[in-house]
Amino acid sequence: MTRQALRLEAITFDLDDTLWENHSVMVATETGHYAWLDRELAAWRQTRGAAASPTFAERFPLECFERRRRALAHAHPLRRGDFTWLRERALREMLGEYGLDPASARLWASAAMERFMELRHRVAPHPEVESLLTELGRHYRLASITNGNVDIQRLPLGRHFPVAIAAGELLAPKPDPRPFLAALAQLGAAPGRSLHVGDSWREDVEPARRLGMQVAWISRHVDDLPLPPGIHRLEHVRELPALLRRLGQASPG
Repeated sequence: MTRQALRLEAITFDLDDTLWENHSVMVATETGHYAWLDRELAAWRQTRGAAASPTFAERFPLECFERRRRALAHAHPLRRGDFTWLRERALREMLGEYGLDPASARLWASAAMERFMELRHRVAPHPEVESLLTELGRHYRLASITNGNVDIQRLPLGRHFPVAIAAGELLAPKPDPRPFLAALAQLGAAPGRSLHVGDSWREDVEPARRLGMQVAWISRHVDDLPLPPGIHRLEHVRELPALLRRLGQASPG
């Protein structure tokens, strides 16, 4: 029996830039939570008689925060994919350097990350995604595998994913194979009977292919170069049902 003739039992999905467009979400989240921290912290300091200038964001512009996160990722390689930890640790360090005592720095860093996570989950899934996942769930076991810090269970889409793997929190961000293996183990599915859907060649296609999974690669870049067996290029996740039909699998519609 050929590889493509095997009946698929499970489909795993990347989240960011696969089920929704993520760039605008991250821009709004990054700038929004930092502005919130700057504004609220200034008001709090005024009640304590502290000087109004410089504000936190004047002392530490957003690009300083980005550099601090990169430095922390370099200093703590096991944490390089745990973006929530990196962000909160960076904020806590900078707040301490700004003059806050350790307890206050910890509280304000935590509050800023709560604001970050609120904004981070304001995603808008592609219009087709809800019905697509509903139909796929009738034929396949589904899981999400993400390097990002979206908690899919906080979204309405979470009901479609009984298995949700946050690779960074596992300290094994993609392309590490362990998030894929964890998802497949919880789904009770073999790699050869599973399909992964994702937008990154390095973080989605390569690790899934090495495990023996088929891959639906979401990429708007189209060229004439042949793809390795088992890898199928799609311009949008809405094309997934047509791919499944071509592969002789159960498909929505």
